[in-house]
Amino acid sequence: MERYAWKGKIVDGMLEEYKKRHDNIWPELTQVLNEAGIHNYTIWNVGNDLFGYYECDKGVDFAASVQKNSPVVDKWNEYMKDVLIMEMDPETGAQPMLKQVFYHK
Repeated sequence: MERYAWKGKIVDGMLEEYKKRHDNIWPELTQVLNEAGIHNYTIWNVGNDLFGYYECDKGVDFAASVQKNSPVVDKWNEYMKDVLIMEMDPETGAQPMLKQVFYHK
């Protein structure tokens, strides 16, 4: 199991809409996440800053590949672009992975 962390930013005034959309996440998107081996996915915020974390049962590269090749993920990203400011890694099509600098087990 590998871990993945990302950061993002919410458009000013759109935090409640961001939360609402995640409260109503599409079943087909959760299916893609499951197929990618993504579990324990959590997102936190401070002000407009976001921090996301998930665990990849099948590895980070596999999870990234499944998401990159999913039209559902493309549709979700299009749906979220009015509430979310996010840099995307051109190679993976996902948020740039944060580098781990500390881990306590």
